[in-house]
Amino acid sequence: MRGGAPGSSGHGRRLDAAGLRQALVDLHEFWLGTKAQEVGILPDSGFALVAVGGLGRRELLPYSDLDLVLLYDEDLAPDVVGAVADQLWYPLWDAHIKLDHSVRTVPQALAVAGSDIPAVLGMLEARHIAGDVELSTQLIGSVRRAWRADIRDRFDDLIEETRTRWRRSGEIAHRAEPDLKSGRGGLRDVQLLHALAAAQLTDGLGPEVPGGGVAHAHNGLLDVRTELHRVAGRARDQLLAQDADEIGAALRIGDRFDLARLLSDSARTISYAVEVGIRTASNALPRRGLGRLRRPPVRRPLDEGVVEHSGEVALARDARPKRDPALITRVAAVAAQTGLPIGSGALARLADSAPELREPWPKDAVGELLVLLGSGHRSVPVIEALDRTGLWGRLLPEWGAVRDLPPRDAVHTWTVDRHLVETAAYASGFTTRVSRPDLLMLGALLHDIGKGRGGDHSVVGAELATQIGRRMGLWPSDVTILSAMVRHHLLLPETATRRDLEDPATIERVVEAIGGDPTLLELLHALAEADSLATGPGVWGDWKATLIGELVRRCRLVMAGETLPEPDPLDPDLVARGADGGVHVDIVQADSAHTWRVTVVAPDSAALLSREAGVLALHGLRVLTASLGSHEGSAVNSFVVAPHFGTPPEAGLLRQELLRANAGELDLHERLDAKDAQERESRALELGSDRPDAVPVLYAQAPPRVLWFDTPVPHQVILELRAEDRVGLLSRLARALETCGADILWAKVSTLGTTVIDSFCLDLSAADTRAARERIERALLAVVPSPRPEPRPGADEG
Repeated sequence: MRGGAPGSSGHGRRLDAAGLRQALVDLHEFWLGTKAQEVGILPDSGFALVAVGGLGRRELLPYSDLDLVLLYDEDLAPDVVGAVADQLWYPLWDAHIKLDHSVRTVPQALAVAGSDIPAVLGMLEARHIAGDVELSTQLIGSVRRAWRADIRDRFDDLIEETRTRWRRSGEIAHRAEPDLKSGRGGLRDVQLLHALAAAQLTDGLGPEVPGGGVAHAHNGLLDVRTELHRVAGRARDQLLAQDADEIGAALRIGDRFDLARLLSDSARTISYAVEVGIRTASNALPRRGLGRLRRPPVRRPLDEGVVEHSGEVALARDARPKRDPALITRVAAVAAQTGLPIGSGALARLADSAPELREPWPKDAVGELLVLLGSGHRSVPVIEALDRTGLWGRLLPEWGAVRDLPPRDAVHTWTVDRHLVETAAYASGFTTRVSRPDLLMLGALLHDIGKGRGGDHSVVGAELATQIGRRMGLWPSDVTILSAMVRHHLLLPETATRRDLEDPATIERVVEAIGGDPTLLELLHALAEADSLATGPGVWGDWKATLIGELVRRCRLVMAGETLPEPDPLDPDLVARGADGGVHVDIVQADSAHTWRVTVVAPDSAALLSREAGVLALHGLRVLTASLGSHEGSAVNSFVVAPHFGTPPEAGLLRQELLRANAGELDLHERLDAKDAQERESRALELGSDRPDAVPVLYAQAPPRVLWFDTPVPHQVILELRAEDRVGLLSRLARALETCGADILWAKVSTLGTTVIDSFCLDLSAADTRAARERIERALLAVVPSPRPEPRPGADEG
């Protein structure tokens, strides 16, 4: 019977994959129904033939096993049952049909389902074929009722079996020869979604996503597996590279690269749906005992319009996506920073209501995007969720050409889009190496954006980067650097590994290509390492690092010198206001709806900056930029801030708080420490830890870095600190400098995503010694986040 399966020979019209599956189901149902009548499996016989597996799901493939259960009434004699079973099974064996069969009463079948996860998953999809309908209905209904009743006790085992299967079979989307059935994002995961829905823990096959969702992805995988059977001439779940071109042609989708792209899209769609499904099911599990009396989870505020609810990032009830263009990036940034997943309801609401970001983007939208990218590998699942629901493409329409695009060489581990996200994640660990961490992360995200369009991807990508940079509202000079990063992202590794570094012409060629720009050089250096690390194992090593490092060193010698940070000019009107010796605080709207400019004019003192920054931090104001200077005994300081929620407090309140701090009536640093501890405790609860002191909220992606620059003025130096942000960091830094006896003459502060670039001009006339600089450096590094320590060899990293 199987050897003559429709569409499997060259006779007549060749059925497509879906048509072949339907023909196989019809053929087998007809034969089984006819044979059942012949052997006495009739409506009132006490026998019922039930299909599970592929036939039960109506997804029978050319060489799939035939999974059948022969149910019988307990009153029937054993010899009668045996005779009927033999008459049914032997013709199938004679036809060389792979048969997975069992003969059971309904209680026996229920006992098996109650003790074996794979068995119950199959029975949840059981379907009556012939015989006593009431017997089949009794089994199918009882299995489903028992599954719903016992799901709380069986849920952990179900998920553990799923994760074990994933570890064994890998991810379909990023595997050269994927397991279509058992791999992550495969057909068994669709079965898992059906099982969660049958337990009434989820609504169905997951959230709606562009392109047809799970149903469309499921059909795509089924079609590929159908053709795989047809090409191989036997049952096979793993797609081998040698068969990919033939299968792609049979499905009329193109070559093996087109097939790989279809598989990646389908598998990632299913994987995302499974993640959402497991999370939703876990939250929906029925409670026991006193758990039933527990109050519903509260909605804890996380940011403007964003809350935490049931372990997920959700939209606040008063959020207005249509009126808040930066809400998508803010939700994403919060999710990446907290490690919480974005709830499917929030994603659906954003997809339905959030507007396109107009050119230029609001500045806070760019800032939140940088926070997202600066979160390291915590950004990967967040961007994946945005991408699978169409929101990432709304931010970056150019992403469509690289989405699920397979690599053209074996050294690459990831699809092109995932490689770009991985590169940005690695680059977040190098942000303190460069003076422009914002451009490093954007360049990492976009460096291969030109692939999939034909032509030199570096040239095409540079044009797209210019387009994207302008749309984001970057300064024209920054757009030029971003475009140059994409255009020349291969310049350093290709030159270092293929050219003679002893030849001055080699160095001159590199310097000329980058226009002699030291900022671009350091950005390309960091990008080269991030790109290599994100490509695959062994691509970055000591040999390559040494060669590129030597190339960069020689280029710097040729370019000879870097520009020192300079103070911003003081506004004469503000200088005039300081003449009366009083304290003045003004607050005005800044460049966007969520940023304000706070200007403070006050008598200068060593502790003033620490107090000003502390007051701002205590009132939930994050300092984005600051320009700090003094004139004839008056400090003139301007801060651009972003409130954590809502709008900033009144200027009068900030002035009163600053006066209290100056008078010693307000212990800012004790309050800041308490606020920091509260955030750590909240973070501990998010991660399920009862040890707030062990929560890595002060861990950084990138190690902090202190740079010293001498100036033409004796004993005046410029200190540049590159580090990751934390609550009240500027206040802590100013206090540390004060404690060390360093007089701050002026300062420029920039927060770029999660990274701060703070420049302080210091008067060290009292002790301008190496020891003094080391003491200052230690004091500053003591208050900034540091990288997570490496686990000890043999330690449990789980």
